[in-house]
Amino acid sequence: MIKQNRFLGSILLIAGTSIGAAMLALPIKSGFAGFIPSAFILPVIWFFFLITAFLILDVNLSIPGETNMVSMAEKTLGLFGKVLCWVVYILLLYSLTAAYISGSAPIFSDVIRWAFGVEVPEFISPFLIVIFFGFFVYHGTKTVDWVNRFFMLGLIISYLMLIGLAPKEINPSLYRHFDTPALLLAIPILFTSFGYHIIIPSITTYERHNVKKLRLTLLIGSLIPLLVYFLWEFFVLGIVPTSSLASAWVEGAPSTKPLIELINHPVLETGARLFAFFAIVTSFLGVSLSLRDFLRDALKMKKTKKGRLFACILTFIPPLFFVLIYPSGFLLALQYAGVFVAILLGILPALMAWNLSNYKGFFKKSLLVTIILGSFFAIGLEISEEMGFLKPLVAPYLTGK
Repeated sequence: MIKQNRFLGSILLIAGTSIGAAMLALPIKSGFAGFIPSAFILPVIWFFFLITAFLILDVNLSIPGETNMVSMAEKTLGLFGKVLCWVVYILLLYSLTAAYISGSAPIFSDVIRWAFGVEVPEFISPFLIVIFFGFFVYHGTKTVDWVNRFFMLGLIISYLMLIGLAPKEINPSLYRHFDTPALLLAIPILFTSFGYHIIIPSITTYERHNVKKLRLTLLIGSLIPLLVYFLWEFFVLGIVPTSSLASAWVEGAPSTKPLIELINHPVLETGARLFAFFAIVTSFLGVSLSLRDFLRDALKMKKTKKGRLFACILTFIPPLFFVLIYPSGFLLALQYAGVFVAILLGILPALMAWNLSNYKGFFKKSLLVTIILGSFFAIGLEISEEMGFLKPLVAPYLTGK
């Protein structure tokens, strides 16, 4: 019965780590292309990352004992791989952790005010978030698994509240919008939408290196966000016109904002707030747990209470410090999250798997090369967007032409 619980819990951890804040921006970025092109690219990106997830799993299983990404990179790629993994992993997970602390703090304050009638000062909220979630991360994967199930249930309920009100508002004519070149805008955000790989080493240990269950965990766990994203795209792009999506893009607002404005329903507004909160905290748990295990592995910390406490301090204090003192220091890193994801979860897994015995032969080598080239393509798109080279794709919708 315990094994079954671990299997189910691991699936939910994979799904919860994937379904995060990026989902709130997904319809904004993909809406310029339209629903049909978006529906086509979703399974392509999902399959791309399922392959890289299997690569990470195979590398992880090929190394004895409990290992994390930095040990895997060092043993397969040497000092270069170790340094690259260190830099990219720290930049990505610290920036994500800081973003989740910042994003969940005001909603957490709203929940406390609603439940207990207590007004929490703005500067206190980030501390409460870190204490609350740090407690679960300190106690490890099993505890995070159980609390994640609760938050996943909240995510599902709030998601059903949103889509339950959506069908009668759908305008079928909006599905006829078709602008394939604009799909280039959606690829970087899709790369960050399937970033569950960071938790694979933790789950490998949690499921006791059971290869069959681990492969099934990755398959089922990644299919859940694929289905959720598809339905989310279907409803949002069937209700919100491109002009409203363009306005949200300019403001940097989540897709729930124009959705709430168009439907104007109190239940929908509550569902949108809860959905945003649960989407953030389920990813927050997966990211912070992965960062803790990464630091424990990289710094060779002992599995003692002091070791766990020190790992948690290193996990939460640096991003908390920047959220409170210098939040813009992490904003730049967060802008290039797609670049970090492409390197860490695309290029590095292919390079690490290159010399494994089960990745010999022309076909498998070609597959690894394809993954590397695809990752570089996504990096190019992310940099191009940040430098403004992709703005002409959005210009017609901003000018109303």
